[in-house]
Amino acid sequence: MRARVAAQLRFYGWRVVLFAALGLALTAPGQTVGVSVFVDEIIVALDLTRSQVSTAYLVGTLTGALTMPVFGRAIDRYGVRIVMAGIGVAFGAALVGMSAVTGLASLVVGFTGIRMLGQGALGLTSTTSVALWFERRRGLALGLTVAVGGALISVTPIVLTRIIGALGWRASWVVTGIAVGSAVVAIALLGMRNRPEDVGQRVDGDAPDPDGAPPPERWGWTRAEASRTLMFWAITAGVSTVGLIGTGMQFHQISLLTGQGLSTTAAAANFVPQTVATIVATIGVGALVDRLDPRWLVIGSMAALATAMLLVPVVAPGALAIVYALCLGAAGGSIRSLEASAFPRFFGTAHIGSIRGTVMAVNVGGTAFGPLALASGAELTGSYAEVLSWLIVLPLAVAVLALVARPPTRGRLAVLRGEVAAPVSG
Repeated sequence: MRARVAAQLRFYGWRVVLFAALGLALTAPGQTVGVSVFVDEIIVALDLTRSQVSTAYLVGTLTGALTMPVFGRAIDRYGVRIVMAGIGVAFGAALVGMSAVTGLASLVVGFTGIRMLGQGALGLTSTTSVALWFERRRGLALGLTVAVGGALISVTPIVLTRIIGALGWRASWVVTGIAVGSAVVAIALLGMRNRPEDVGQRVDGDAPDPDGAPPPERWGWTRAEASRTLMFWAITAGVSTVGLIGTGMQFHQISLLTGQGLSTTAAAANFVPQTVATIVATIGVGALVDRLDPRWLVIGSMAALATAMLLVPVVAPGALAIVYALCLGAAGGSIRSLEASAFPRFFGTAHIGSIRGTVMAVNVGGTAFGPLALASGAELTGSYAEVLSWLIVLPLAVAVLALVARPPTRGRLAVLRGEVAAPVSG
């Protein structure tokens, strides 16, 4: 027993979990929760409308989303370490560049850079790195990664708000860019390792074979093969739906919640219970993903999102605001944890970068439309609730899709490749 505990303490994978969590936390300035504290400052300084800023966010996010498969293939080819270091340099430069925006066109360019490199590429690289070090404990490891990273992200609005108050919004982008870029490069080069084999270890920290046999060969579906399964699209659609609607609700959170009677401070503080729910849901789903049918986890996430949407017209200071935050946070944490944990389990790790790169592209693309949809809906109807009453059809549709999907298996992969002739369940 002691030997097993000692082996786990020596296992480098747990250090990768820590470094990946820190990398995930450093995506914050490119995430909606980080950008949201700059939105009102940008609107005033550049003399733009909320819809114009939301449109710039949409175009920048969509453009950045198109590059996600490229980053996924780069991870498969060059490894996490080199790719993350390059992303760190580029992301830092993009954040500094946000200090120089002067109008709508340059704002689009700025949003493209920070969304592509922060929310997209750095998030993809951080979570994929963990999947390569674990198999039996993958759900737990990824749950811890996202939970710790999410907890650190939750304080970003508070920290950035204070920096903006002290230095102004333009100087805040410069300080943030230098700090984040330097930290990501340091984590990549000094902390990250690509795979267990690079340090003479095995997945999950397993002991070497006593007969000296090499580690099992990595297996995996290709991106094209994975995309031919309904479960791939059910989970991907769930991630995208939460990205689209959840991002829209968070992007306009200050406006949405102050319109329901909360103070500006209370509206900003609502990110905290959202993050708590995200952490709990992330760890919970990470622990359950290998034990429960993934269809029910998808449905649970969509139910939480739909509940948050239905609460918008009645949210008020106090208990309802907290319930709203818990539902919104749980929806995001659960579906993202499910995708990060289930896809390596279903599809292997040989091409996991390419597969998750496609998911990230769809997800980042989905996040592009949410802010504009809610801004346009609010301007047309005078209320965020009206547009959300129409958008609620999306989580309901994903729940129905999940009901008819079946988890993929290696047997199904053999059928797709023509290695067996008879149909195989799954």
